[in-house]
Amino acid sequence: MDTAVSVHGLRMNYGAAEVLRGVDLEIGRGEIFTLLGPNGAGKTTTIEILEGFRNRSAGEVSVLGVDPERGTEAWRARLGIVLQSWRDHPRWGARDLLAHLGEFYDDPRDPDELLAALGLTAQAGQRVSRLSGGQRRRLDVALGIVGRPELLFLDEPTTGFDPEARREFHLLIEKLAADEGITVLLTTHDLAEAEKLAHRTAILVGGEIAVCGTPSELAEAVQAQSHVRWLEDGRERVLTTSDPSQVAWELHGRFQGPVPGLEIRRPSLEENYLSLIGRAA
Repeated sequence: MDTAVSVHGLRMNYGAAEVLRGVDLEIGRGEIFTLLGPNGAGKTTTIEILEGFRNRSAGEVSVLGVDPERGTEAWRARLGIVLQSWRDHPRWGARDLLAHLGEFYDDPRDPDELLAALGLTAQAGQRVSRLSGGQRRRLDVALGIVGRPELLFLDEPTTGFDPEARREFHLLIEKLAADEGITVLLTTHDLAEAEKLAHRTAILVGGEIAVCGTPSELAEAVQAQSHVRWLEDGRERVLTTSDPSQVAWELHGRFQGPVPGLEIRRPSLEENYLSLIGRAA
């Protein structure tokens, strides 16, 4: 795997308080990766270290082949950052601001195409201060990707989006990762969004990575229960199990072919997450 982010033994102390306790992460180029965890788990500290905004106490960190503590302006230009809240430049027009900031990059995206992709064409000449919350959030995303970043940090990116805008945003992120190889690191409390977008997810609990992997790998690690339903002798049968594939295989053998009414409901990311957090608590 061509690695965009590599973290080994990351530790962070604030005085006597140990916020990060040996975090290990590997994120591949072109991957959409989600970092989840309850408030106070260390997500923000981890992201700030990766972005180069905070120095770590111990451990090894490489982002696009560079230690963030030694990152130059050229390295920072390879990053796109969408903060959870940002309220600068209220008097600028939306398009003017996008075009202006694009001038700081060697190969910026066309501002009109970017506004169209995020559903902001009608607001191109509108002052930033007059945009609605959802429109301002979409402009934040546009500002984060105007410089064609190799690595994009997204913190609660779709807060204030209506369902249509959220769907369009998801399509844009998937296209950026698939077509341009952009790596995306997403932090969100919207578990449905994480489940839809992420190739892999890590759950941070108490300053440590409790589990990391694809949705199926998370389910296996957490051992959350799946539900298998089928029809037998004119009745619906339901079995709760941590290994639905084994149950389906046994049923297939018992019926010597297709299993009537077979339905397997695996735990969602939200169910896995709540199960893990509940156990940790």
